[in-house]
Formats: sequence, C-alpha cells, structure tokens
Amino acid sequence: MNEIRDILLGIDFGRENSQICYYNRKADEVLSISMKVGSSQYEIPTCLCRRIAQKDFCIGVEAEYFAREKGDFLIENLYEICEMDAPVAVEDEMIEPSELLAEYFRHLLKFLGMADPVKNIKCLSIAVSSLNKNLVKNLQSACEKLKFRKAQLQILDYGECFYYYALAQKKETWNRYVGWYDFQGDRATFRRLSMNIKTKPVLVRLEDPLFLELPLGEEDKDAAFCQFVQQTLRTDLYSSVQITGDGFDTQWANKSIKALCRNHRKVFAGNNLFAKGACEAGRERLEKKSLKGYLYLSESLVTVNVGMEMTVMGSPAYYSLIEAGHNWYECSAEYDLILDDTEELVFLINQMGEKNKKRVGMLLPGIPERPNRTTRLRVSLVYRSPKQCDIMVRDLGFGEMFPSSGKVWKESMEW
Repeated sequence: MNEIRDILLGIDFGRENSQICYYNRKADEVLSISMKVGSSQYEIPTCLCRRIAQKDFCIGVEAEYFAREKGDFLIENLYEICEMDAPVAVEDEMIEPSELLAEYFRHLLKFLGMADPVKNIKCLSIAVSSLNKNLVKNLQSACEKLKFRKAQLQILDYGECFYYYALAQKKETWNRYVGWYDFQGDRATFRRLSMNIKTKPVLVRLEDPLFLELPLGEEDKDAAFCQFVQQTLRTDLYSSVQITGDGFDTQWANKSIKALCRNHRKVFAGNNLFAKGACEAGRERLEKKSLKGYLYLSESLVTVNVGMEMTVMGSPAYYSLIEAGHNWYECSAEYDLILDDTEELVFLINQMGEKNKKRVGMLLPGIPERPNRTTRLRVSLVYRSPKQCDIMVRDLGFGEMFPSSGKVWKESMEW
C-alpha cells in the first residue's frame, strides 16, 4: 500500500474469513490488501493458533498449518467466542475473548507493511454480520489494548456497510432501488435499499429480508433462484443489484443472470463489499461528507432524543444528553448535577422527528437527607441495544461538609 499516514482502514471481521482494505487517495478508490505478496488472495481465515513451543500466536493459513503439522492449539471459532462474555480455555490458560481478538487484529495489521500502523491509522472501521453488546464490547476492548483511541474506531453491521458502499458509487447506480442478494450456504437472502426523497434528510433503509432455500442440483438451483429474482425484483426500477457470498456461481446461474440483468440493470458480484463499505464509512464521516442530506435507518439506530430540564447559569434550559440518529454503541453520556428540592430525576424524551416530549422519572430511594442544593450526583447513560439504556447514578456528596454516602442507583430504561 502507498498510504503511510492518516490511513482509512476497513476490516471485514467474518465468521469464517476476514479481509482488510484501505482508501488509496492517489487512485481515489478503496483497495483490498492481499494476504500473500503478489497474489489476489484477499481473504484470511478467522482463526488463531497458540504456538506451544514459541509461546506466541499466529493467524489464518499459518495458524492452520501449525495446528495441523505441529499439533499447536487452534482457535477456529474466534468470531463466536467474541460474541460471548466469558474467558475461554487456551491450553491450560483462561483468556478473555478481547485478548484473543487483539492478537488477531495485531497480526492482521502487519499486512499493512508498516512499523506502527496504529499511530498512522486515522480511522479503523470494522464490519461484522450483526451487532450484540458482547461483540461490541470485545471489539472495543481489543482495539483499546492495541492503543487505538475511541475516536479512531467505528463498528458497523453488514447492512450499514452495504449502505455506505452503495452510496459511494456513481449516483446512477443508486438513484433508484438497489437490490442485494446474499448467499450463505444453501440459503439466499434478498434485501432492498430504498429511499424516501420526500423527507429531509432523505431517509434510507434496508427493507426486511426475504429468504430462499436453494436446492442442491445446479439446474434446480438456477431455476429456483431465477424465480426468486423475478418475485423480488418484479417490474420495479432498480439502478443496480449487488451479490455477495460464496454460494453464487456464474457457472450454474445461466437463467438467473438473464433475469438479473433485465431492464438494463447493472449487476455486481464480489466478496469484498463489506470491507470496502466499512472503509467508505470512515471516509464519509471524516473526509468526504457528501451524505449529510441522507440518514440511514439502521437496525442499530437510536431513534429517541434524551435530555433534562436544568438551571444553567441561573436560567432554565434544556440540556441534551443523547441525540437520536446515532448507533446505540456510540451513545453514552456522563454529567454531574446538583439536586434542587427533589428526590427524582426526570428525563425528557422524544422520538426523532417529533416535537412532543415525554417525561420519564427515575426515583432515588434512600437518598441522604441534606439541606437543599447540597447533593451532587454523577449520572451515566450507556446504551446496551437500540432501545435499552442503562442509567447509573452515584451520590458524590457535597465537598467536606457532606461526604459521599457511596449510594448507587441503577435502572434500565426502554424509552
């Protein structure tokens, strides 16, 4: 790669294979990084091997070799391990998932061919098939162990990567519907990217998936998928169709390809879409910023604004805590306040795009009795899912006059 600083990097952290790519400013395009010098081998197995004699780790094909030929300890299900919140046994040692993931990413970044990649990476965007709180926590923790700052990291699911990839192409490929067929094993999934141009910003969403169980024979598979294409695309206007996954093959898809290309639709197939989409997300957010008039309605999106009424500098004011329109794992807030003749916190919430606010109270039972305005609290809000927000309140006391009681109140809200 020819980028040496301010690198925009995308990683597709897949269940079976992973990929890495970067934005080449000179060529003005996102390029995949080969896992073998001089080859077009862009995928690397998502596995890790603990080499017993050397007491270190290796990844990918090398990991499979040492496990097979030297009898070293192979960790094949690294993705599934990172979806859990418990240490795993590696030889006679219990290791946290985030530590294993940090080792995998450390070795993966070596393919960039530079001494200190973390220092020179402007944004690391990681794509995963779907998000859960354990996976997000382990990804964040692994990157923290590698010395990435929070501002350098973003995590996206495949749907959001698809959005950024699609809208990074020429506008004639996405100014109408965009179709997406994904092949995993014997199942094909279809989703449609649609836009509501009547709203400001333009609301973009991936519609609910439709599924097809593929038969085994190639002719039967072609016939079944061809019918599926006709049922899903119908006569609607599509600018383009994207195909991902290993299950699609032009060798058997004779009738299907004709159905896909009907009405001059542009059809693209490949397995680097998610890594490139993640990279495009980093480029869009930090440099390009051409999609300000668009909002992707991600399944991970927080759609509720959260705030409080406070007295700031002697005047009543609305204090914003969480702004809608961000993914749940990016939403958190921490602030201190002084209670004024109340034993309850009242949050103001309203759905994105709506003006009416709803009041939601959180009682603080057992709060120490003190004179008014002598109780200082620290309030923390952390999202655990698109709708679940965990609130923690700590009593900080009020200086030396009223030491902290150490009391903590916790509540989980579904706004």
